[in-house]
Amino acid sequence: MLAVNFFSESEKVEIAAAIREVEQNTSGEIAVMVVDESDSYPEANILSGFILGGLVSLVITELFFYDSLTYFMIFFAGLSLLIGWLTENCPPLKRIFIAKNRLDELVREQAVQSFFEKGLYKTRDATAVFFFISLFEHKLWILADEGINSKISDYDLRVYAREMANGIKQGRAAEVLCLEIDKLGKVLAEHFPARHDDENELPNQVIVG
Repeated sequence: MLAVNFFSESEKVEIAAAIREVEQNTSGEIAVMVVDESDSYPEANILSGFILGGLVSLVITELFFYDSLTYFMIFFAGLSLLIGWLTENCPPLKRIFIAKNRLDELVREQAVQSFFEKGLYKTRDATAVFFFISLFEHKLWILADEGINSKISDYDLRVYAREMANGIKQGRAAEVLCLEIDKLGKVLAEHFPARHDDENELPNQVIVG
C-alpha cells in the first residue's frame, strides 16, 4: 500500500470534514500526513544480503563444491546482491533487519522534519497538532506545537497515537483517525476555544508525502 492510495477519495473527504468540524470550536489546528516510509534503510539490504547470502552460499558450497572458498566467494557475491535487492522490494523481510528502536527514532525524526518543511509550525499561536503516518514502519507519530504542550501531555498524545495505530492494523484507519481527531478536538476546544478572528491556517486535506 502506497501513501497516495492509503486513504480512498471518500475517506479523504471524511477526514477533511472531521478536521473542519473540530476547528470550528478551537483556535487549534490539525494536520494529517501519510508517507510511504520515513527512511530507505539501506543498511537493512546490506545486512540481509550479508547474512542470508553468506548462509546460502555456505550451504551450496558445502553440499556441492566440497567447501571450496573460490565457489563460496562467487556465490556470496551474487547472492548477497540478489538478496539485498529482494529485501529492498519486500517490506516484511526488510523490517526483520531493522531494529525496532531505529524505526521509532526515524519516524519521529521524519515527523519533526515534515512538520517544519510543510510550514505547520507557522500558526499564530503555535497550536498545531500533527498526525504523521509512516506506512512501511507501521508507525504513527503525533506532534503538538509548543503552544499546546503545556495543556496536552506527551502521554496523552501517545495514547491517541496507540489507538490510531491499532485502527490501522484493523483496517479502520480513516474511521479511527476521525474518532481521534474528534476526541482531540474536544480537548483543544477546552483549552484553546475558537476566537472571533480565527482563520484556517493549515490544510484540512490529507498531505501525501
